[in-house]
Amino acid sequence: MAETLPSAIEQELLGIKNLLWGNDIKIDIFKRWSQGFYFSSTERSALEQAEGGPCAIIAPVQAFIFKNLLLEYKDLSFRDKVTLEIQNNSLVQAVIEILGQCTSQKYYIVYLDSEFSESVSASEMNGDKNDNCIQDSIKRSWNSLVGDPLRFHEELRMHCFPCLEDVTKYYFENIEKLKAQFGVLLFLYSVIASKGLEQVKSESDSQDSLIDETYGYGSQSLINLMITGRATTYVWDHEQDVGGLKLRGIEKQSQIGFITIMEYHRFCTVGSFYKNPIHPVWVVASDTHLTVLFSDERKLVSPETKSEQARRVFKSFDPDGNNFISSDKLQDVLKALDLVSEPEYVNIMRKRLDSENLGIILLNAFMDEFFPKEERSTPDMFTLVHYNGLSRSNVSGQVQYHIGTAILLESDIKSVCESNPMLTVLQTKWPNIEVNWCENITPSLN
Repeated sequence: MAETLPSAIEQELLGIKNLLWGNDIKIDIFKRWSQGFYFSSTERSALEQAEGGPCAIIAPVQAFIFKNLLLEYKDLSFRDKVTLEIQNNSLVQAVIEILGQCTSQKYYIVYLDSEFSESVSASEMNGDKNDNCIQDSIKRSWNSLVGDPLRFHEELRMHCFPCLEDVTKYYFENIEKLKAQFGVLLFLYSVIASKGLEQVKSESDSQDSLIDETYGYGSQSLINLMITGRATTYVWDHEQDVGGLKLRGIEKQSQIGFITIMEYHRFCTVGSFYKNPIHPVWVVASDTHLTVLFSDERKLVSPETKSEQARRVFKSFDPDGNNFISSDKLQDVLKALDLVSEPEYVNIMRKRLDSENLGIILLNAFMDEFFPKEERSTPDMFTLVHYNGLSRSNVSGQVQYHIGTAILLESDIKSVCESNPMLTVLQTKWPNIEVNWCENITPSLN
């Protein structure tokens, strides 16, 4: 394990600082990000978020915690079984998984030099007999850094580990460093250092800082890095050609998913890799905050049926969500589905599906022709659970999971209700969904 700080690492840390914060760090934003990973006393498997901003880190970590708890317990029974040991195991397992997605090379763990200098001086004064005094001394040192981002960055140091097993051991032995004042920031710096500063810059295709200089929100590149290990700017599948530019999205099906209300507003297109993750857990984005949605219904992430695949492919040629495509795209859709796509056949089908020569082909007409017996892998009813880490955004003023019963309606007509942003964002994933939330209280996305 290396603890030296050569000039190259100094430059790396300076580069990470500039990439995250830009040229100027606002003290109030820095303070909002200066928190540790700590669990709620009312919902013991839930991380709490003190202020707006660090949800770009906390929500993905929480999503991985849910994913692993559901794998182990199969249902929501873990809520009543969480102990301090389970909390620690879940937290370490989640951060290790995120780090592991970023690199398979060396792992760099960023820490504060003041932790160690204060610890040593306190040990010397007390003969190593008063742990509380040592911890109080360290906390005083941390508190002095909260309003001083310049000194915070001067105190940053790195450990280098050759493998994830060593990182895991380190975090278990130093779990309080994740929970303490700067746990979220130090983990974020560790993720970028392990990924590699230049690699993050290359993947993001953006000159903007990863933390918004005005409002303190994490960028989409930062969210993608935390969820998938790649700091791409976009959320569609693979690459898309936009005006001759190849813009990179999500590379493959992710462990956990992502849906956003910004898709409803047509500011982005979320691809199938994010909407259909490996596990039934989704980070959910409003325009200002990230929360998490999950379910114990594994069939929500079952392999697509042929008809579901057909609907997804058809809609990929219908980015505006109009439920129709231009008739000249029919051949491309048939090709993408490995159906007959010779020009003569396509012309026959185009005339049949667009008999009035309007220049469009309706989704329903296409499905009735090629997939008349639609099959669904998703059940008609299932349980959804929503988490919001901000205490003030929960009805009781305390972090608490909100449970709802979801129903997928038969009709293709969805009820649009802009006063219900939760339903709006869920419909970007399940267009015909309705949810009955416990006690008729719709959870907040903000």
